[in-house]
Amino acid sequence: MRVRGGWPRLDRLLRHRRRVLAVGLAMTAAALAGTVPREAVPGETPAPQRVAAAPAADRSAARVTAPVRIADADTVRLLRPGDRVDVIAAGGSPAAGAEPRTVASGARVTAVPEPGEGPAEAGALVVLSVPRDAAARLAGAGASGPLAVAFR
Repeated sequence: MRVRGGWPRLDRLLRHRRRVLAVGLAMTAAALAGTVPREAVPGETPAPQRVAAAPAADRSAARVTAPVRIADADTVRLLRPGDRVDVIAAGGSPAAGAEPRTVASGARVTAVPEPGEGPAEAGALVVLSVPRDAAARLAGAGASGPLAVAFR
């Protein structure tokens, strides 16, 4: 038994499934082809494209978080997340001719951990967001001598 007139379009779609599937695939392929970047045509202004990943040369400019031990624990208590500071390395004794130098400029404070157990003379820890190359300089300077911060 067959009922007429209720769903003529659906009945037609069911009879022509292959055509409907082919049309759907063709529309999907056309939509995907529109998203693929084209080769540049001479004389045509290229369209802006997104960059998927940073080139290897720019990875040194990527920001990383670095924990740094600052010599003066009282100064660290003044810091708050979001503050900008310059990190200064003492670099030895001034009698030997060593000058203080700025290791990281404009570092952003991301966290100030609670002071741990131990003497305050040991300094205090602060977590900074710095470029990758500055993080390497901070690690080297922190191993060779005390570090200080200057507020910006």
